[in-house]
Amino acid sequence: MTNTIKLYISPGLALLSATLLVLIHLYFNEVGTFWVATMWIGLFSAILVMLGQFIHTTKEIRNYSEQLTANKERLTNEIKHRLWAEKTTAESKAKSQFIDENIPVMLAYFNADQRCRYHNRLYRKWFGLKPDQIDGILLSEYAGTEFSASISNHIDDILSGKTVHEERVLKSTKGFPYIFIEQYIPHLDNKGKIVGFYTLHTPRAQEKHLVVSKNHELDKHVTLEKNVQTTEANADGSSSQNAVTAAKIAQAIDNGKFNIYCQKIAPIDKNANLPNQYEVLIRMLEEENNLMPPGSFLPLVDQFGLMPKLDRWVASFIIEWAERHPFKSESIFCINVAKDTLRDTKFIAFITEKLQKNKIPAASLCFEIEETDAHENTKDSILFTEAIRKLGCLVTLCSFGQSSASMELLKKMKFDYLKIDGSIVCNMLYDDEDMIRIKGINQIARRLSIKTIAELVETKETITKLQEIGINYAQGFGIAKPRPLDELYSVVKSSTPTPKISEGEKIRESA
Repeated sequence: MTNTIKLYISPGLALLSATLLVLIHLYFNEVGTFWVATMWIGLFSAILVMLGQFIHTTKEIRNYSEQLTANKERLTNEIKHRLWAEKTTAESKAKSQFIDENIPVMLAYFNADQRCRYHNRLYRKWFGLKPDQIDGILLSEYAGTEFSASISNHIDDILSGKTVHEERVLKSTKGFPYIFIEQYIPHLDNKGKIVGFYTLHTPRAQEKHLVVSKNHELDKHVTLEKNVQTTEANADGSSSQNAVTAAKIAQAIDNGKFNIYCQKIAPIDKNANLPNQYEVLIRMLEEENNLMPPGSFLPLVDQFGLMPKLDRWVASFIIEWAERHPFKSESIFCINVAKDTLRDTKFIAFITEKLQKNKIPAASLCFEIEETDAHENTKDSILFTEAIRKLGCLVTLCSFGQSSASMELLKKMKFDYLKIDGSIVCNMLYDDEDMIRIKGINQIARRLSIKTIAELVETKETITKLQEIGINYAQGFGIAKPRPLDELYSVVKSSTPTPKISEGEKIRESA
């Protein structure tokens, strides 16, 4: 109120002084000079005060305007940040959903009371339950005794801060056994208190590296317990269960209870006219029906010595399929060969007979050998590669570059392709040492006239760098995801498509 009155005092005095001066000039000429001078001084003083108020007001208006502009810019930036945060959150949610639906591991989170608070799609599918049948439910109420036994046995260790790791055989809902690597990882809050734990069930064929706890204060408490638990029949020393399982697998092979998938290996060398390749992947129908991770049955096939039988079935299927579905463009099908198959002296004769009978080019088949298998079976690998290449087929050495001994294999046997280990390719943009290793492998391969393949390629940036180095082929989610064989043919039967680049999540689907 007072400040408002002050604003009108100076204008009022100025107006009053001016009015009096006008009246004196018109009607009161006899007024003394002193009073006239006083009124003039009052008038000028009021005008000066008004001028000061005007300047002060102008300055305040300018400050308010600057503050308003700053607030407007800040608000605009906040809106931009909010929109960016919403976009990032949506992208992260989409990525999380993709991982949740596709990660080949059964993942769940439990609070300290063993009530499930998170579970991914594969975890739900294992039990055949809906989310509301698992959320907040005690593990023992929906999982059954066999599945929950391991957690119950180790719950004290888990809640005391230890990470537990073991291997077990679990049966699917149809009674088919799968070998799993189980990991139980404690979860700490900000105060260091254990509030829950994660469970990871990884099919043994998918396991590459153990999950490492990020809680450094717990690292010294980590225990790796290699407790191999089997079914009750095995625990009793009975061999009947093994016989039944082996018979089931053999019957599945005989009856072709598998689905064949292919993943494209695309040529990226712009200076060479190279054919497309497709790695053959296999899934058991049991896995398809129950949405099990691919390849989780393979350890059992290997355990019962049935890999040569399975490899023959895959090779036979691909040869017969290729005859029925001739491509207009040249294509190569890459078939993985197990270590036991390398020792199978009748496998070469089998392939020879199939090629003669089905009349497809031998060069359309490429057999992939793992580097570790080649090291362990050097003599058999040499005989195999020589015989299979003599037929006109091709050979790829996979996971190349894992160790310094990789180069020794190139001195002992001949290969048409080197598939660079995916762990090197994944890190090449962030690790100078891996980049140098890839360049070195490529230089050696070129001197030996061997084509190079980079696996686990997931980004456009990686493809560009591989092209700069001179790598011939790339394989991974950044090129193409695995797809059913028949679906593949419908896409490429009329033309050879250009490799489609897409940003992949870092999940490899392998056979």
